[in-house]
Amino acid sequence: MMLNSIKKIFTSEEDYPLNDKSKADISRDKSAQLYEKAKRFFPGGVNSPVRAFKSVYGTPLFIEKGEGCYITDADGNTFIDFCGSWGPLILGHAHPKVIEKVSETITQGMSFGAPTALENELAELIISNNRFVEKIRFTSSGTEAVMSAIRLARGYTKRDKIIKFEGCYHGHSDSLLVKAGSGLVTFGETSSAGVPTPFAAETLVLPLDDKEALEQAFEQFPDQIAAVIIEGVPANNGLLLQSPEYIEFLRQICTTNGSLLIFDEVITGFRLGFEGAAAHYGITPDIVTYGKIIGGGLPVGMYGASAEIMSHISPDGGVYQAGTLSGNPVAMAAGIATLTELLKSGFYKDLNNKTEEFRASIQRFADARNYKFKVFGIGSIFWFAFTQQEAITKASDIAHESMEKFKILHRELLNRGIYFGPSGYEVGFVSGAHTKVELEKAKRAIFESLDLVFQQK
Repeated sequence: MMLNSIKKIFTSEEDYPLNDKSKADISRDKSAQLYEKAKRFFPGGVNSPVRAFKSVYGTPLFIEKGEGCYITDADGNTFIDFCGSWGPLILGHAHPKVIEKVSETITQGMSFGAPTALENELAELIISNNRFVEKIRFTSSGTEAVMSAIRLARGYTKRDKIIKFEGCYHGHSDSLLVKAGSGLVTFGETSSAGVPTPFAAETLVLPLDDKEALEQAFEQFPDQIAAVIIEGVPANNGLLLQSPEYIEFLRQICTTNGSLLIFDEVITGFRLGFEGAAAHYGITPDIVTYGKIIGGGLPVGMYGASAEIMSHISPDGGVYQAGTLSGNPVAMAAGIATLTELLKSGFYKDLNNKTEEFRASIQRFADARNYKFKVFGIGSIFWFAFTQQEAITKASDIAHESMEKFKILHRELLNRGIYFGPSGYEVGFVSGAHTKVELEKAKRAIFESLDLVFQQK
């Protein structure tokens, strides 16, 4: 297909009529060429589905550089970034301390498949500042951490069934790709092909914020439920903020029934605060999974629990889990540098305060114009929803047709130099690198773009 034809398909005014206030589309010529080439190598031209830009306008942007809160694509377009590699870049791109530590480490070797002192250093940094874990195990991704946590829960309780919640995403392991969030929701799917029915049958999927459904599940399957797993704050299918009372109920019902409570804090861990959602709610989960931030942007994951529960992991116990790249020295180095910065006095207070001001300013603007628009947020995480609801706690509360408005918003923001993840179901992140200057520029771009969204018929 010729490049002009590609551009015509993705910028058709029949799909998105322009008006005199719309910004001209940014050039995507090089990104479009790279995308066409990528489709020869990868399914859909990407290595993770949401990157394909299927739910927004235009071809995917191929990113060449990141610095601070900015990214630059192959066409030389520069954007203020609110995706941050989907959350882990809490310090911003290419933070000097992280680059320094990684550069120092990488010259000594990139992988050994053997223990290094860096694993001890990062583990001590985490455990000594996190009351919710006594022992941990590093993995290579959040998906792997959650998969291992589920296996541990089953091995520890000697039960098979688990409960997850509709819209929560816990990675792409077979038993958890059932009514998941993230890219699956973007494409209007609720499960994945290739997952055997018996695997899915061991996963009970319940709606969030529904105590009665949980009670019924435990009554129907007595002494069969190994664990209940929930995102620390569900943030892969919109931002589904749960009440403290509901989270406390989860803790109580698990304890009563001898099941483990797993907090998947791959997004919220070290993002809401150093101890994540567990500290935010004041709830002690039995197992916690982490990822993203503890690698400073490099591939890493981690799960942890009490020393007693973790004693069931091989080689101490019978629950097997392994990985050649677990505890990779370069990832450990990036994590040490990142978490050291997060432990500095006032880091989270400053980050969360500027995020709250950013969210509140946008909400005031939308309210003043009576726009059907809400900005939900917690800590340095936020989500734009085209709704008048004061709270969205369940996946079913999100109107799928509202994503058409997000498509327009996303395009207008790109044309104004603001980058969000290419799906209206995904959340945004503020980093320590975002200053008042960038946040003010972003707010002006958002105001202009919202005006255009609500002018569309």
